[in-house]
Amino acid sequence: LHFGLSLGENAPVYCICRKPDINCFMIGCDNCNEWFHGNCINLTEKMAKAIRQWYCLRCQDDNPSLEIKYRPKKSREKEAESQREPERNFERQNSTPDYTSEKRRGSNVKRSARMCGECEPCLRTEDCATCDFCKDMKKFGGPNKIRQKCRFRQCDVRARVILIYNCDLAKIKQSKSRRHKQKQKHKDKLRHNNKGGARDGGGQRQCLGPSCVEAARANSKYCSEECGIKLAANRIFEILPQRIQQWQQSPCVAEEQGKKQLERIRRDQQNARIRLTDMEKRFHELEGIIAKAKQQVVQQDEEANEGDNEETDLLIFCVSCSHPINPKVALRHMERCYAKYESQTSFGSMYPTKIEGATRLFCDVYNPQSKTYCKRLQVLCPEHSRDPKVPGDEVCGCPLVRNVFEVTGEYCRVSKRKCNKHYNWEKLRRAEVDLERVRVWYKLDELFEQERNMRTAMTNRAGLLALMLHQTIQHDPLTTDLRCNKDR
Repeated sequence: LHFGLSLGENAPVYCICRKPDINCFMIGCDNCNEWFHGNCINLTEKMAKAIRQWYCLRCQDDNPSLEIKYRPKKSREKEAESQREPERNFERQNSTPDYTSEKRRGSNVKRSARMCGECEPCLRTEDCATCDFCKDMKKFGGPNKIRQKCRFRQCDVRARVILIYNCDLAKIKQSKSRRHKQKQKHKDKLRHNNKGGARDGGGQRQCLGPSCVEAARANSKYCSEECGIKLAANRIFEILPQRIQQWQQSPCVAEEQGKKQLERIRRDQQNARIRLTDMEKRFHELEGIIAKAKQQVVQQDEEANEGDNEETDLLIFCVSCSHPINPKVALRHMERCYAKYESQTSFGSMYPTKIEGATRLFCDVYNPQSKTYCKRLQVLCPEHSRDPKVPGDEVCGCPLVRNVFEVTGEYCRVSKRKCNKHYNWEKLRRAEVDLERVRVWYKLDELFEQERNMRTAMTNRAGLLALMLHQTIQHDPLTTDLRCNKDR
């Protein structure tokens, strides 16, 4: 049986459900060594206690000779009859009263059959606390195995018969199996040490602290916290050097894998920083292009306004307000309509953005009502930024391209008010760069968190608590085969 607790991201999977969950009752196949959840195979922990060897359905299909074996039940009736038969023979031979049914509790034998009530032992009311029967009693710290009353309180008339009967009964009990005797002796020894040790010396025991002779406190092994700390320090000084030496001598596979993962994380961080530097350069280059485009002169000719003079009866519907609009002004209308609805909502966080070296990234305007900071991109935030009014002589200035990607070096010289083809091109270009910068920052933050977790795991692996609780055992490769049945 198996009860597990912790899982990692790369934990192995078990059972027919192929899940890594081990926080429940599990049972292992004695042929393929695979673990199965009790809920998946309809097997409870109580049912598993009666099983000695268990095999999964796959192994049983491959080898029909495999059968589940159960533990044999103890026949209580046969044991009871085997114990009663010698006692009955003893009763017939000695013609004594039937004391075989006499027990500590629920005894049907009357007290008058065990004592006369007239001699001095029968009239005695207190135990001597010195004889072997008294020392066996629980109230004097004994294991309560003999279960006889004080020798000085046993009747002079019937004591001889009872003692003879007990001697013969002890001989009968010695015929039990040796394994049962060893288990019983071990249990009695533990019970005697736990109960009898606390009663020695008037219910007090000595403190376990080094070189301490004081009595321990109630429900404690030490007289004070200082003794416990001293004992713990001595154990650390005694065990820790050996564990450190074992740690240094034995290679750790997890440590090597951790170093490789750290190197990979650092390479990814370096690539992310290079990518971030490139995006910053691209940001400044875009600002230079926009500034250069604004220096162009508006071109007033028929070619520039050729597309505006065409009339068409085609109408399209706005995706935000569903109103029919002309295709010429569709992009301008949809942008304004979306900004109007988007400004009515908020998207914020309780914490302001603190990124060193980042220029114009998030809006970060504080809202005193919701007590949050706006987390939209600054160039796309319709709630806290308005598009400036465009003068009549301002040029569009959008860089023209050939075949989508080939830059021609020329700029659109149509008036910005009349150019519907390149509406808000500056905002879209800036948003594209800022969004890529945000992705790189998120990736860099994730890599920093991975590095922190990896360093913490590597530090705890060789820490004081880990070295004291775990130990590396060097198996002999010639005599020890650690492979499973599948690898052999």
